[in-house]
Amino acid sequence: MPEPNPEASFGPGPTIQIPRWIQLAGLPVLLVLAYLLAATLGHALFLFLTAALIAFLLNPLVRDVQRLRIRRGGAVALVYLLFLGGVGVGVAGLVTAVVNPSHTASKRIDDYVTVKDAATGQTGAEHDIDRLQLWLDSHHLQRVKVKKQLTDWIDHLKAKDISGLTRKAFSFATGAARTVIIGLFNLILIVVISIYMLLDMQRLESAIDRRFPPHGGKPLTLRIEKALAGYVRGQILLSSIIGVSAGVGMWALGATGLVPGADRYALLFGVWAGVMEVIPYIGPWLASVPPAIYALVVHPVGVLWVAALFIFIYQIEGHIVVPNVMANALRLHPLLVIFGLLAGGELYGLPGVLLALPTMAALRAIWEFFGERVQLEQWKGGELVVPVEIEPEPPAASSS
Repeated sequence: MPEPNPEASFGPGPTIQIPRWIQLAGLPVLLVLAYLLAATLGHALFLFLTAALIAFLLNPLVRDVQRLRIRRGGAVALVYLLFLGGVGVGVAGLVTAVVNPSHTASKRIDDYVTVKDAATGQTGAEHDIDRLQLWLDSHHLQRVKVKKQLTDWIDHLKAKDISGLTRKAFSFATGAARTVIIGLFNLILIVVISIYMLLDMQRLESAIDRRFPPHGGKPLTLRIEKALAGYVRGQILLSSIIGVSAGVGMWALGATGLVPGADRYALLFGVWAGVMEVIPYIGPWLASVPPAIYALVVHPVGVLWVAALFIFIYQIEGHIVVPNVMANALRLHPLLVIFGLLAGGELYGLPGVLLALPTMAALRAIWEFFGERVQLEQWKGGELVVPVEIEPEPPAASSS
């Protein structure tokens, strides 16, 4: 049976008119029930919402594969295998880019505060502290005494054995990784649910088109797919721009000697900044933490250059990149976006924050689709007229 054309035109469909009594009483009650349902069945709704977003993102690829005369089930299996393979390659590349440089960086920091130079008898940290104090003294800042405080802090770090702390940190990360196994059950559920959704997507599209014809435009499912695809493209472009900017900036600081050794870990810092950009609002702050800590340990003055770099990057992001890249993806008022992020975090924590923006993009598409088909019964304007009975005045007495 030939596949129905998703762009097919339909005649004008029915228009739903919501009476005034439903607007006054029914809609508020519906909102309260939706909130209670989200709070009670939060985990189940989260799994289905995540699966639905994945299904709508992969459905265009499934349709493309079907054009090669492959049945829907085979197309879903092929697309999902490619999707899981791409995710696996991305995770493996991320681990390779992050774990190995992290081990090297921890060894370098350990040597910086513990290994003494044979010629000077000082560690790298002590040498840089002396240079900092000398710079302050030469610039008429003799009253600023940082040598003793920083030296005591470094001695405190050495007493705690940085390499031991590093090993403990990696042991903790390893133990935390084992707990991810619990999350695999949820991941399997999301995969299974999304596969069922993809297999039945054509039936869903046909049912919606019969009841709510597209009126010559795109069907509802295609609008949702377009909104999600626009968000994903915008987020990938935004993360790439920020990640490359942070990596190149840290490489430049390392190459010029402003933050010694930063050029060796520029890829690590860039990947971290790009990944953190996915987290709205707090992501930029999290992206600047590892470079700042590295600069503070390796060359304390360099933390000022790192701060200046990330302030510059995120000023450009906030005023130029985000308005131009994400404007077409969301088309939502900033206050509505902030409310959605807060609501997602309140209901589902950090995963809810991550899903808030794509969910709002899909909800915008649904709102626009049904906004063409739903009418609210108008409330008649004008002043309220209340009939009031007026007693007739008694007739005036005649004068003779």
